[in-house]
Amino acid sequence: MNLKRLWVLFVARNYEFLRDRAGFGWNILFPFLLVAGFGVAFSGDTPTRYKLGVFPLIEQEKTEAAEWAPDLKLPAGLTGSSFIQVVPFEQFQDGMGKLVHHKIDILIKNGTPPYEYWISDASPKGWVMEKVLRESVIAPGSLDHLLKKSQIQGDQIRYIDWLFPGILGMNIMFSALFGVGYVIVRYRKIGVLKRLKATPVTAFEYLTAQLMSRVIILMGTAAVVWLGCDFLFSFNMQGSYLDAAVVFLLGTVSMVSLGLVVASRGTSEELTNGVINFITWPMMFLSEVWFSLEGASSWVKTTAKVFPLTHFLGALRKIINDGADLSMVTQEMMVLAVMTTICLTIGSLLFSWTR
Repeated sequence: MNLKRLWVLFVARNYEFLRDRAGFGWNILFPFLLVAGFGVAFSGDTPTRYKLGVFPLIEQEKTEAAEWAPDLKLPAGLTGSSFIQVVPFEQFQDGMGKLVHHKIDILIKNGTPPYEYWISDASPKGWVMEKVLRESVIAPGSLDHLLKKSQIQGDQIRYIDWLFPGILGMNIMFSALFGVGYVIVRYRKIGVLKRLKATPVTAFEYLTAQLMSRVIILMGTAAVVWLGCDFLFSFNMQGSYLDAAVVFLLGTVSMVSLGLVVASRGTSEELTNGVINFITWPMMFLSEVWFSLEGASSWVKTTAKVFPLTHFLGALRKIINDGADLSMVTQEMMVLAVMTTICLTIGSLLFSWTR
């Protein structure tokens, strides 16, 4: 490997990225859009989780002087929680239509006991809301002799603290696969790689330069997202920033190397786009980006371990949320390193300048 040729390719790829105003602007703008999205979604102290439909009620417009206060004749234990949002309906048919389509979790007729309510048997949240309704009509303290509540010791992890590493990992995944896999296939299609084939540049040098350039861009983008969201939400960082940076680097290299495998062959941009979507969508749902797989079937958990994003997010959350150091995430890092080596080897062996 010639380091001078590698450096020239690396600098050229960065110049190309900077001169592509649309691509450069999107990579800078997208992190701020994520920050703005977080600001809207988590602007309140406690996000609403359950929706309680009530009829008959007429929703009035909120004014600057006062918030809308509905005339509810329901138990205070049902309507006094910040986890439950009251959705008013003028007529029963309006609320039933929303309930059938799972836009609300329970529908209750406003009035005095006995309270008439409707739920969908296909809705898990409806089942929970039914239990909440039944508990709310029981006299306060009547169950104290049967239950004992204990508080979590230490700092509690907010949902946004758990979710944020998944958002960063998902952003890196999409940028790595589309920014490397899709771009190289387009270069092959328009003949750029064919001209490079006539030079002394080897496939390993070209792929390494692409990997280095994309890793630096993704690390910079992740840093922008991190700083912006941390400014808004003050994340509770339990571990070391340096350890997190090491995991970020290894995870990013792993994702980019997977993109190089996708880019090793093919001249059809449409096919490449389909292949990338075929890879990214299972990872997004099985790698615990949005929700935990705790309690899922064993075959689902086994399948999730095939994806590098699973090990990337697992190590990242251990450091950020649990305060682990690098010695405690050695297994995840070794898996990422092995996956990276395998992907780079396959990508180099299968790489074609023209096919």
